[in-house]
Amino acid sequence: MIGDGAAGIASAVREGALRAVDVVAEALERIGRADPVLCAFLEVWAGEALRRAAEVDARVAAGERLPLAGVPIAVKGRHGLRTAGPLLAAGGVAVGATSVPGPDTPWQTWGLGAHGRTVNPWRADRTPGGSSAGAAVAVAAGLVPMATGTDGAGSVRIPAAWCSVVGLKVTGGRLPSPDRTGLAAPGVLTRTAADATAWWRVVRPAGAAEAPAVLPGSAVWSPDLGFARPGPEPVTLARSAAGRLAEAGVVRLVRPPAPPLLLDPAPAWTALRTPGADRSGAHRVRAGNNRRLDALFAGTDLLLTPTTPTAPHGHEGPGDVYSTALTWAFNVSGHPALSLPAGFGSDGCPAGLQLVAPHGREELLLAVAREAERRGAFG
Repeated sequence: MIGDGAAGIASAVREGALRAVDVVAEALERIGRADPVLCAFLEVWAGEALRRAAEVDARVAAGERLPLAGVPIAVKGRHGLRTAGPLLAAGGVAVGATSVPGPDTPWQTWGLGAHGRTVNPWRADRTPGGSSAGAAVAVAAGLVPMATGTDGAGSVRIPAAWCSVVGLKVTGGRLPSPDRTGLAAPGVLTRTAADATAWWRVVRPAGAAEAPAVLPGSAVWSPDLGFARPGPEPVTLARSAAGRLAEAGVVRLVRPPAPPLLLDPAPAWTALRTPGADRSGAHRVRAGNNRRLDALFAGTDLLLTPTTPTAPHGHEGPGDVYSTALTWAFNVSGHPALSLPAGFGSDGCPAGLQLVAPHGREELLLAVAREAERRGAFG
């Protein structure tokens, strides 16, 4: 049942072909078998989840057309339920809290679950990325079809890339976030673009207007945004994925008058995160990059980059290489971004292709992802 994805599960529960309690029971059974190895969950709420699933079945029997009827959902961290209200109202069932970095974890970020350190489902000696570590693992391993995340520097997109799932970060400020710096935005991790779309259409602001997505959209490729130093294999995999999107007619790659050259956001991000820091330089970087991105998006629909500069590293950490190098610019600027699976490297680990769109264009990102999925252009 989980293999049917969120959209398939909800449709079957609404039509009476499945019961929510059976779907959730299956998810709990899978978690019970797999999580001692994967360590994707901090807590599993079996009794409460089954109770809520029974409520969903009763609501469906009473005639409610619930968009996420009976869909098992994992929420990021122990506080994830605070922002899951719209998903539960739509018929989703929260089954547990996923792992995040443990106390005093270094900046490399890996997850710490109830059973130990969270492992990458493709290679247990590698990290799944973070900080939405358990969320990505739970989805990639088929324990749940949908998991919530938050993304303050790439915390949805990086684990999505390293676990070969879809990861969406929404426009900064478009949905409520407890992060007072404004850098962190809500997001979702799913196995399919259709499921990410289902999440967005439940949580998006009421009355939110967006221009219809017209495909193929024009897209500009950048391997490094002008400042990062990604390794050759992540660049090759992401560039090949961009080429597949173009060959499938999903995007139209265009050459801009000049390559995208952004200012390195690292000092600005750090200053914005540090209480009492002088933020004048951060504001200059943000304003400079905003001007450059405004100019870019005035002539194109999408910016494509590798999601990460490296393959998944070992649990001891990557040394001096920041996995956020290609993602955190769009937390500072607030642009929505999505990571698509881009294939596998020579070490057997996944890579991602990052798609960035103008502010408020989540539907464009999702339309491209859905069409890429439909045409078999995923990695």
